[in-house]
Amino acid sequence: MEDIRMVDQKAPYARLKSELDAAFSAAMASMGETDGQLVKSFGMKLGRYLNIEHVFPCASSADALKIALLAQDLPAEAEVIVPAFGPAAGAEAVKLLGLKPVFADVLPETYMIDPSAVAKAVTPATAAIMPVHLFGQCAPMQELIAVAKQHHLWVVEDTVQSLGAVYVGPEGREVKAGTMGHIGVFSFFPPKAISDPGDAGAVMTNDARLSDKIRDILQINQSAAAEIRSAAVDSRMDVLQAAMLEVKIKYLDEYHAARQEVARFYDNAFAETELVQAPHRVPYSSHIYQQYAITVAPELRDGLQEHLRAHHIPSVIYYPLPLHLQDTFAYLHYKAGDLPVAERLSKCILSLPMHSELKEDQLTYICQHVLEFVKRHR
Repeated sequence: MEDIRMVDQKAPYARLKSELDAAFSAAMASMGETDGQLVKSFGMKLGRYLNIEHVFPCASSADALKIALLAQDLPAEAEVIVPAFGPAAGAEAVKLLGLKPVFADVLPETYMIDPSAVAKAVTPATAAIMPVHLFGQCAPMQELIAVAKQHHLWVVEDTVQSLGAVYVGPEGREVKAGTMGHIGVFSFFPPKAISDPGDAGAVMTNDARLSDKIRDILQINQSAAAEIRSAAVDSRMDVLQAAMLEVKIKYLDEYHAARQEVARFYDNAFAETELVQAPHRVPYSSHIYQQYAITVAPELRDGLQEHLRAHHIPSVIYYPLPLHLQDTFAYLHYKAGDLPVAERLSKCILSLPMHSELKEDQLTYICQHVLEFVKRHR
C-alpha cells in the first residue's frame, strides 16, 4: 500500500503535465505584457463555469475578503454576522477593516451558520451577513437571504472551500456556490480541488455597481478620487497562477466526482455504527468534500487522532477553538457557553484524508482503524 497523504498534489500534476508545461511556457512568454491577458482569460473561464457576470482574480483569498467588504462602503464599526465555527479569515477581515464581527452559532449536522441564530443576532448596527460554505457544501442560503432581505443587509459568500458546489434553489433552479449573495469570494490555495503555486483568490458579483466599485478598489490609480485611493488594494493574480488555473478548471468537476466516490466509501464504512457520524448531506446542495469531517464523542476525538497517527494515517482537527473564544476576538467579550453548538463541534470533529487519488486499499485501512478505535473505547 502506498503512503497515505492528507492531500495529494503530485498525482494530478503528473496527469496534466503536458498541458501545465505548455501553460508555463505561455506564462513565461507573456511576462512583458502589462494588460494581463492570461489573468483576464482565466477570469472569463471562471465566470463561465460559475455563470456569473463579473470576476476579478486577485493575489489571495484574504485580499478577496477585504475587497468584498470594501466594495459595500460599510460605515465604521458596522456589524457583520459570521459563523462561530469555521475559518477565521472572514472575521479577521471584518476586524481589520474597523468593522465589528458578530458571531452566530451553527447547525449541529452541517456545521454551518444557523439562520435562526443570524436572525437573533441582527441589531440596528448590522450591515452584512458572511455565510461560509464549509467543507464543500452550501450554507442554507434561501433562509439566510430571506433574513438579509428583511433587514436590508448585504450578503458576502465565503466560498473558499466550495468552488463548484451546486445549490438547488426554489423550483429546482441550480446555481453555483458564491453566486447567490451580493458578492462571492474564492480561494485557489492548496489543498483546494484546483490550486495554484501561490495563494490566489477571486472576488465576483452579478451586481454592475459592485463590479465598478471592485474595479476601482483594485486599480491603483493616483488620479482617482481620494476615497478610492484610500480603499485601494494592490492585489494582482500573477500570470503563472492564472495560466495553471486555466488548465485545471477544465477538470474541476472530474476532481469533485473522484472526491465524492471517496466520500461514498467512507459513508458506507461508517454506516455500520452510530459511534462515527459521517458528514451530513443536505438535500439542497451537492457536496464537493473539500474536507471529509467526521464527528465522534468528545472524549474519543484526540485519542482517535493519536491512534491514526500511530498507524501512519494523517488527520486534521478543523477547528479546535471556535472563533468567539479565540484571543484575537477577546475584546468582543464572548464567553464559554454563549454558542454551544460551535463549542461542542470544536471538541468532536476530525477530518480524514480526502483527495481524488485515494485508493481502495488505503480507504479500507483508514476505516478499519477508525472503527477499531471507537468500538474498543465506547
